[in-house]
Amino acid sequence: MTNVDILPPTILQRKAIVYVRQSSQSQVENNTESRRRQYELVDVARHRGFRSVEVIDDDLGRSASGMVARPGFEKLVAALCAGEVGAVLCFDASRLARNGRDWHHLLELCGLVEARVIDLDGVYNPCQPNDRLLLGMKGSISEFELGVIRARMLDAARAKARRGELRISVPIGYIWHRDYGLGFDPDLRLQQAIRLIFERFRLLGSARQTHLSLAAERMFFPRPSDGRRLTSFEWQPIRYRNVIGLLKNPFYAGAYAYGKSEKRVTVVDGRARKSYGHGKPFDDWEVLIREHHEGYIDWTEFESNQASLACNAYGRSGGQKSGRGGRALLSGMLTCGRCGRGLAVVYAGLAPGRPVYRCDRPNLMLGLPRCLGFGGARVDAAVAQEILRVVEPVAIEAALEAERMHNQRQAERRSILELDLQQAQYDATLAERRYAACDPDNRLIAAQLEKNWEAALRRVEECRARLAEADLSHGANRPPDFNGLADDLMGAWNASGVTTRTRQQILRTLIADIIADVDDTSREVVLTIHWKGGQHSVLRVRKPKTGEHGCQTPDQAIAVMKQMATRYSDDDIAATLNRMGIRTGQNKTWTAHRVSSIRRVQDIHAFRSADKDGQWLTMKEAAEHLKVTRHTIRRLIVDGVLPAEQVVPGAPWQIEACQLQNNSVVTALRRNATPCRGHTQKQISMFPDT
Repeated sequence: MTNVDILPPTILQRKAIVYVRQSSQSQVENNTESRRRQYELVDVARHRGFRSVEVIDDDLGRSASGMVARPGFEKLVAALCAGEVGAVLCFDASRLARNGRDWHHLLELCGLVEARVIDLDGVYNPCQPNDRLLLGMKGSISEFELGVIRARMLDAARAKARRGELRISVPIGYIWHRDYGLGFDPDLRLQQAIRLIFERFRLLGSARQTHLSLAAERMFFPRPSDGRRLTSFEWQPIRYRNVIGLLKNPFYAGAYAYGKSEKRVTVVDGRARKSYGHGKPFDDWEVLIREHHEGYIDWTEFESNQASLACNAYGRSGGQKSGRGGRALLSGMLTCGRCGRGLAVVYAGLAPGRPVYRCDRPNLMLGLPRCLGFGGARVDAAVAQEILRVVEPVAIEAALEAERMHNQRQAERRSILELDLQQAQYDATLAERRYAACDPDNRLIAAQLEKNWEAALRRVEECRARLAEADLSHGANRPPDFNGLADDLMGAWNASGVTTRTRQQILRTLIADIIADVDDTSREVVLTIHWKGGQHSVLRVRKPKTGEHGCQTPDQAIAVMKQMATRYSDDDIAATLNRMGIRTGQNKTWTAHRVSSIRRVQDIHAFRSADKDGQWLTMKEAAEHLKVTRHTIRRLIVDGVLPAEQVVPGAPWQIEACQLQNNSVVTALRRNATPCRGHTQKQISMFPDT
């Protein structure tokens, strides 16, 4: 270390640079005394004899650990290389550098241009060995000091976190209480919003569908308006990141987690750069304390949610996917029985195409032939029929549970709207009080407070309108007939308002997996269904032959034609099939021309109207024979006076010709003033013979 008197004039003719730095923005805001003392080094430089003094404070709020760029330090190095600097003044060595690379590089440059390093202890000449050694020790001590401080601080934080006492930042819905530690946020509206997200995911099984469902109901979710302090919120329309953030955070399951992310160091432009927030695998978390605090869900449900989210990831193996809609019922549920890979869905034919299940992975990845493939229409229908057969014994209980869940969902929706209205009314009242407490003469503040009050009142009216709209829609919409659902499961399954996504969700609720294979000998698709309860069942579906289309006439329609063709015309057969609700293979109503076409294809002979022997008559022919109306004949048949037969329910009546001459029929036709019904001995006549 040298004395100021030995500073050569050539050094004093150059300029002195005062380097000012603080490590973080919080130090810049709070540690003002330290910054003031660094700026006082300008007076020290002038006292040493320097006429030109420059202050470099570009690095305020930047660390000197070498992980971030320091434009002020680079400016200092450039001035040293130009030979313009006679001395570098700093508060201590740690202000210039906290790493050996920058520190020794600075000393090397000072030694080349014979610049001095000045701090509060004295003046150092890097060209002299003793001063160089002393400066090197100061730099090493500064770097070592930073490492020790950081290590002690992190070790203390980890030790406190292992006990669950480190007050880390908690997610929305929790706060640190001064008396009893971690607990729920007292805002009931916030609690109910969080619980509703978990309940909706429990129902739908997909984060995306949960977000779409809540967004359709115009649900709002809080967003912090004060940064990381989480003391004030702004309620905005719910976003997908709100939903996925809640579902993936173990804090909501009552677990205390610490060390979930890590820092990574990369070299950029010759300098080390740190980046934070990189998530670590679940098993690598430093601290995980279950049942640490009260949770919105339990740990078992949290693990189940993570498994569901992992399975829902598109293009990844490890389970069945969530229902995404489309036109294939078994999309994502089928597994190849030969190679164990999942079956893909393709749409063949003209737009929109028909679904086909195929095992394409061996062909696409290895160039091998496809394992199997089959059409989806018959398989989907067979699995749907099997599901309805399984749930039929508990249809009534399922209908009651569906009604309970529907009512609960309506109540939750109304409760959310009521809480929104209460919060809006409170905000409006608070804005009114603030406006009333303002000095009317202070127009600048009064005008802004008046605008805030008007905005709060508009918010109240919007909430009231939403609540009234919900009540009106609930009253106008007819509640679902859950009792009818239990009586007609097939009708409920095929209802027009039921989407494929809903059917897929029902399917995934009951079935864990389906193993598919093709029996080439019998040309059947063999489906091994693994039910959620652990049971297994095998379903065999006939695979259509080559060239066989799916628009086939139902077997029930052909059976009716065979029974009625020998006695009735094609018009009668068509009318009977339409009354029975049976459609053609192309889902059309029946006409005489269509019945005739099917008869010719199936080799079913027509009824013998031209050569009938008169033994059997239709209702029209019987009416013409007796010279009465067809209504009279129908009344006789209904009352049991005239015996008649039907081939199938809904078919025309067949009357034996000899029955028209029965005494009961003749007597009934002669009695025009009394009802045409049989004689009953127990009935007393209102008009006795006199």
